Amino acid sequence: MTLRNRVALAGGAVVFAALLLASLVIYPSLGAGLRRQSDDVLTSAADRDASQLLKDFKFKMEQMEREGTRLTVPTSPVTVGSTQLQFVAPPVAAGPGGGFIPVSRHDVEVALGKAPAYFQDAEYGGVRYRVYTAPLSGWDGALVRAAIRQSVVTSTLDRLTVLLAVITAGGTLLAALGARLLAGRVLRPVRQLTDTVEHITATQDLTARIDVHGRDEIARLARSFTAMMAAVEESVTAQRRLVSDASHELRTPLTSITTNLELLSEGPGVADPQAPALVEQARTQTRELRDLVNDLVELARHGQQHLHTEDTRLDLLAERVVARIARRSPQVSLRTELAQCLVHADPDALERAIGNLVDNAVKWSPDGGQVLVRVAPDGTVTVTDQGPGIPEDDLPFVFDRFYRSPTARSLPGSGLGLAIVKQVAEMHGGRVTAEPQEHGLCMRLCLPPTT
Repeated sequence: MTLRNRVALAGGAVVFAALLLASLVIYPSLGAGLRRQSDDVLTSAADRDASQLLKDFKFKMEQMEREGTRLTVPTSPVTVGSTQLQFVAPPVAAGPGGGFIPVSRHDVEVALGKAPAYFQDAEYGGVRYRVYTAPLSGWDGALVRAAIRQSVVTSTLDRLTVLLAVITAGGTLLAALGARLLAGRVLRPVRQLTDTVEHITATQDLTARIDVHGRDEIARLARSFTAMMAAVEESVTAQRRLVSDASHELRTPLTSITTNLELLSEGPGVADPQAPALVEQARTQTRELRDLVNDLVELARHGQQHLHTEDTRLDLLAERVVARIARRSPQVSLRTELAQCLVHADPDALERAIGNLVDNAVKWSPDGGQVLVRVAPDGTVTVTDQGPGIPEDDLPFVFDRFYRSPTARSLPGSGLGLAIVKQVAEMHGGRVTAEPQEHGLCMRLCLPPTT
């Protein structure tokens, strides 16, 4: 079943439940009200109408007596409007009711004033009546009965039952149809989202987007999906570019190693004076290949965003990095200006980033040159060299993966060191910049300090 049909059924069910509940409240309430109104009519008839009829009969009786005749009070019911009145003259005795329901012992007690007036449901001539029995005012020992057909109330309730059933059924149907029509409009973004997902699944087109306006939950879902697709597209693009660049960078040293080894394998048993040089060159290229693979692994590891962060003394970390690089680069003077600074970071990732900055500065510094490493209390690490600097055209690309300027292609390196620095900085909420100097280059790594 489609979501649109489920919404329609849910809307119809809610309206049906509401109308059914209302009917269950209205029907007994109105029925009780009609019966109470019927009882009030009977009470009024037994009091007012019976008194008026009794006066009329007394007047006629007096007139007839003056004329020498006699008129008796009728014992059969007399129709007054929608009610029927019956008088029972004294002495009231249990027995036949004079053309109506029998007189009971309870009626006798009511006539004698020993019991209060009361209501009862009775049947006479195949017709159900609501009967009110009370003592007749102004005539001691007499009884009056006011009766009304119960069909007056039941017919109204029957019509009400039909009306409530029609309203409930019609309201439920209209609500279901309305909910289905509205669901088609409300769920249109969901349909667009579904179509887009199916399109992406079928075509692998990650550029597909959904244009949705509004602030409701569906609009938020569509915007989140669009943002997710943008992130996936960016990630896939970066992976493809990484694979392409890595394959290109790996192909060169592997080809060179293969060529050198083939030259060494030619002429078995013949001493080749170039063999030591070729072997050393193969070893150098193997080290470059190893460094490239290590950088790729480091780049992939930090790209997973799994960091082990802790409070780290940035100055002590930089001091350790400088001491290690100074031992293997005696041709360059490394100087430090380290202020105490505490940051919350992954010490291993941060050590690798600072090491890449210092290694880059040492690589570009001439023999006898100087590299200055500073740590400021605000979480800034600056590495300044005395090399040739970076041309303005190359400055925007210096932190891109595998980017190497024309002047750097003759030097060892993979072009991933500064990209790793940028990634580590962004993972810690910081940034890295390159600022050309009059003589050399200043690399600045900014991290948020611990407050």
